[in-house]
Amino acid sequence: MLKAIAFDLDGVLTDTAEYHYLAWKELGKKIGIDFDREFNEKLKGISRGESLELILALGDQQKAYTPEEKTEMMVWKNDLYIELIQNITKKDILPGILPLLEALKENNIKMAIASASKNAPMILEKLGIISYFDTIVDPSSIANGKPFPDIFIAASEQLNIPVSQMIGIEDSQAGITSINDSQMFSVGVGVLEQADYLVPSTAELNFDSIIAQFNN
Repeated sequence: MLKAIAFDLDGVLTDTAEYHYLAWKELGKKIGIDFDREFNEKLKGISRGESLELILALGDQQKAYTPEEKTEMMVWKNDLYIELIQNITKKDILPGILPLLEALKENNIKMAIASASKNAPMILEKLGIISYFDTIVDPSSIANGKPFPDIFIAASEQLNIPVSQMIGIEDSQAGITSINDSQMFSVGVGVLEQADYLVPSTAELNFDSIIAQFNN
């Protein structure tokens, strides 16, 4: 019996991926590393620190900066990202999400946010949907980020609901791996391998269909 759903944020509830891309690309320009949208796909679903390391590796600059300098880079990128997302409003909620949240609430299904974004609370406030969620996992509180299962296990623990009675929803391959390894039922948005149930877009995240697949 389904008792809770853990949501990723970027690409599932709203699309802030473009702002992450623009902010990382500006940082790349500052340090002489250019990359395209195809490379940016590798940055989706993982932590800020892991994203920076991938960018530095692309430019063969892994050892060019001290830990303190890397921290400064991440702060600079995040400050730019926060500046870019200031205009996010309820209209930026992805199609299908509000009806799904309403249906879950009406059916007493608990909801959690399991996102690598440390800005999740602020973004949910701007979207006007933070009240739907019973818990938001702080990504800095877990040992390993996605694709490890830690963040979804933490969501289960914070809700006090077994993973066997939960669903995780993700739009990245790292996220789907994270859900599967936590032993939750996985719902993927987009072209993803290994999801237990796959929909082409958030508009197809129908409550009845999800329940039917979970109970199948």
